[in-house]
Amino acid sequence: MNYQACVAAPFAVLAIRCKDDAVTGIDFLPLGTALVPPSNGMADKMSVALRRYLHDPFSPFELPLELHGTPFQRRVWDALRRIPVSETITYAELARQLGSGARAVANACGANPLPIVIPCHRVVAKNGLGGFMRGSEVASLEIKRWLLNHERSTSSPA
Repeated sequence: MNYQACVAAPFAVLAIRCKDDAVTGIDFLPLGTALVPPSNGMADKMSVALRRYLHDPFSPFELPLELHGTPFQRRVWDALRRIPVSETITYAELARQLGSGARAVANACGANPLPIVIPCHRVVAKNGLGGFMRGSEVASLEIKRWLLNHERSTSSPA
């Protein structure tokens, strides 16, 4: 895959896909993957925004996004962006809000092309952590746990 930047994080390398005018995706690559300097202005802005988040999870992501998904996926992704930092919601609760089923919400979360920016990690199971990134990545639940702990360990802005 061709990335416009790869940024170090404590849990993975964050690989940014973007165009000149919008961010299109973030992938989690294994630690130790070569870092890639930003190849365009949007990649540079996203790199800075991700580093800010890693320092302060209350730092907002205010960059243009280009999302490709079904209308339902887009509704779920919009709802995810409204979950406050350091808070969680269950798949069932989110499904009720959207008039849908928990499994459909979980599938839309798994299809999220911009984890962290669209905080699917804030959706948990009734009795536990739930899934993350469709379980396709090594250590995906450890990444979810890290993100949630990072957000909870930082004080809310005044």
